[in-house]
Amino acid sequence: MAPLKSLEQEYPILDSNFQSFCASHDIFSVEDLLLHDLYVLAAFAEQESSSERLKQGIAQVLSIIDGQHQPWLNGIELLEDAQRNKHVLSTGCEGIDLLLHGGLRVGQLTELVGPSSSGKTQVCLLAASNVAKKHIGSVVYLDTGNSFSPQRVTQFICQHSDPAIDQAKHRTLQKVMNNISCKSVFDIFTMFDVLHQLEFNLRSQMQGGDCKVQLLIVDSVSSMVTPILGGSGSQGIHSWHALMISAGYLLKKLAHEHNIAVLVTNHTVGGDGGISKPALGESWKSIPHVRLLLSCDHGGSICNVSILKHPSMAVGKAARFMIHN
Repeated sequence: MAPLKSLEQEYPILDSNFQSFCASHDIFSVEDLLLHDLYVLAAFAEQESSSERLKQGIAQVLSIIDGQHQPWLNGIELLEDAQRNKHVLSTGCEGIDLLLHGGLRVGQLTELVGPSSSGKTQVCLLAASNVAKKHIGSVVYLDTGNSFSPQRVTQFICQHSDPAIDQAKHRTLQKVMNNISCKSVFDIFTMFDVLHQLEFNLRSQMQGGDCKVQLLIVDSVSSMVTPILGGSGSQGIHSWHALMISAGYLLKKLAHEHNIAVLVTNHTVGGDGGISKPALGESWKSIPHVRLLLSCDHGGSICNVSILKHPSMAVGKAARFMIHN
């Protein structure tokens, strides 16, 4: 849940005075408030000159928590939601779209796993370009490795354009670039801040007419934590894995509640017998709805993709595709 400061814009009652009161009791987030005895906290609020407003603030936080509880749904309601809201977004990559029966499923987290230079970032850029160009919506791109390339997006958009139609090509490119919001995120704490802000923005969009986010990309989830894991003790490793799992569940929550597709990348590490396996361990394995393994022919642009995990498709099913230079 969010820091109290991030809630002030939507809930003015949680102003600086309320935040200062909470901070005096070591409360800086919704989680901190829940760990306190609320009756004791209300008693402290009674001693303040703005006691009524402080108690209203406490009640507002509790109301926010209650509002985040999802209602129970029966099977028919879940099926209707899937048919009405959980459509697919084409990645623009024919091989992946055919393999996944159309593309990335809205409401799900899809993970691309592969070694360095296997095409993960290229697929992310292609998917971002295609969704921004062909779908009525925007793309949020969280770049954790400084790998987002507007030049590559330009190549994807313009490669099939008629060079004589420069004006139309420029308008299309401008539309795509306007529909992709890129944010550099180099540590897990910054990513939590960005995701909480995105959650606030998505709730606001439900009430307004803003361009809806269709696709959220994180390239890559593993790069934020791997350098730290290498120099940490066992307790530190467990803590960072726990943070990654929390981030994973937040991504899934955003996907499901706001009907967006989430695409993340993950690298591979050495496993038993020298066989590569996805990074982030067994605990992360339960996070993705769909897990795809990417590999690229040595020195070429032909890529292979196979299903490692899918809720409704056979594991091992594979396809090949080309990333155009």
